[in-house]
Amino acid sequence: MIELALVVAAASLFAGLALAYSLRAAPTLWLQLAGLAFLSVCVPLLAVLLSGWVMFHMGADRKILTVAAASASAAVVASLILARSIVRPIHRIDASAQQLATGDLAARVPAGGPAELARLSTSFNTMASSLEELFDARRELVAWASHDLRTPIASLQAMVEALEDGLVPPERYLPILNAQVRTLSLLVDDLFELARIDAGALTLELRQTRIDELVDGTIRLLEPEAAARNVALASQLDSEALASVAPDKIERVLFNLLTNAIRHTPDDGSIAVLLTRGERELLVCVEDTGDGLPAGSPEQMFARFWRGDRARSGSGAGLGLAIARGLVEAHGGRIWAENRPEGGARVSFTLPALPQPVLAQPMRASQ
Repeated sequence: MIELALVVAAASLFAGLALAYSLRAAPTLWLQLAGLAFLSVCVPLLAVLLSGWVMFHMGADRKILTVAAASASAAVVASLILARSIVRPIHRIDASAQQLATGDLAARVPAGGPAELARLSTSFNTMASSLEELFDARRELVAWASHDLRTPIASLQAMVEALEDGLVPPERYLPILNAQVRTLSLLVDDLFELARIDAGALTLELRQTRIDELVDGTIRLLEPEAAARNVALASQLDSEALASVAPDKIERVLFNLLTNAIRHTPDDGSIAVLLTRGERELLVCVEDTGDGLPAGSPEQMFARFWRGDRARSGSGAGLGLAIARGLVEAHGGRIWAENRPEGGARVSFTLPALPQPVLAQPMRASQ
């Protein structure tokens, strides 16, 4: 009967649609595509089986074609529905990518969808956030660098004009000119170092080094500046602390930390450098007897150009601690700041330690 053929065809169509909608709920794109392949094979196969059954019981070619066409149509419709559900999140990712390419750094992809597309959306959003942070850092870098360059350049220009007009003798301004040139040179060096750290182009020539020797050398270098401020420098070092480091970079870290501590330690204060050796890492601490760090400073003081009420006030471009963090992390270490329980601030960093050499036991003469 034609009615029975239509019922079978409609049942095949609705069964295919139901399976297609159920496949949309599959958690992964792989399962959806596998289900689509399974559906595309099973529905035509079911059509063949139903066609044989109809042919056996009804003997009408037209009825056979009706069942086969209905079953094949169900497979096509189901495939289109599932393909649309797969393509839709891809279109959302493509639209967000176009927004990002045109300069809209706030473009994000809505979360959701199959696991593979959800991971892709998460990766895209992470990339977009990193780009937004990078551009914000670049704008901040340009703004702060312009601010810190403008003052010494204006001072240099004023002194040069005064010398050209013969208003002052050259020997009066030469020391000041030299100081301003050194300030500009240090700022340019700091900016260049930060650029290499950000670009991942920092070159480290690692050598097995005694860290206590680097600490001693840096303290001797800064002793005149500390004495001029009436600040005492002391150290407590482990002479067996060895690490594979780039000595010049670790000296730069120590110099920046000690300079920052000297700058913010009051007269008659003291600064101590402590070096201890653990099983897997070395711990270097720079402690001072100042007023300590205000709230929020320990988390922010390693950001470039950040100046707080205590940690970054005074002279300097605010790059020393940011460079120190980059150099320490390039060596595989960590750096952090905290207030001491007894007062003052402590900045600590770690370095991967080298195993200590095992000394050979002296041989005893046989009796």
